[in-house]
Amino acid sequence: MKYLICGLGNVGDEYENTRHNIGFMVMDALIKGFDAKFAIDRHAYQAEVKYKGRTLVLLKPTTYMNLSGKAIKYWMTKENISIENVLVVLDDLALEPGVLRMKKSGNDGGHNGLIHINETLGTIDYARLRFGIGNDYARGYQVDYVLGKWSRKEEDIIIPKIDVAVEMIKSYTTIGIERTMNFFNNKK
Repeated sequence: MKYLICGLGNVGDEYENTRHNIGFMVMDALIKGFDAKFAIDRHAYQAEVKYKGRTLVLLKPTTYMNLSGKAIKYWMTKENISIENVLVVLDDLALEPGVLRMKKSGNDGGHNGLIHINETLGTIDYARLRFGIGNDYARGYQVDYVLGKWSRKEEDIIIPKIDVAVEMIKSYTTIGIERTMNFFNNKK
């Protein structure tokens, strides 16, 4: 069994530890438990790990958020991974900071990364792990907010939840999305 796990974010020092890069942060936490490293490859930093008999192809796209679908489509094709085994990890303004929700499919919610993925793959039917970043910004300042750094208070909430997100990803690859959603989605 092979899975494509893609954490969304933007490359570059100026984007490190920003709300929009939570997908990259989760990928960095996930790989820590394995003897592997991300290496630059076509359209992404890519790594491959083995977990309980499964192969996980991990991605941090270098295409920037708005062209994330390009990296996902390329790696799905290259690794011969079906849409049923794709999981996208992303930030979500509609969820309070640290709230985690796994879903089987869904609309883009105005998220530019998902918009491009949906257009590129021609479907909304792929798993996603939404990581709440909240929406504490003044009207017209959404871009500044998502590209802004975490506050100390937010970090106290977010950092422990990154480990939970890693456990959710591992669960998804071993017991499937339904059981993972049932177990994790309603936890506080």
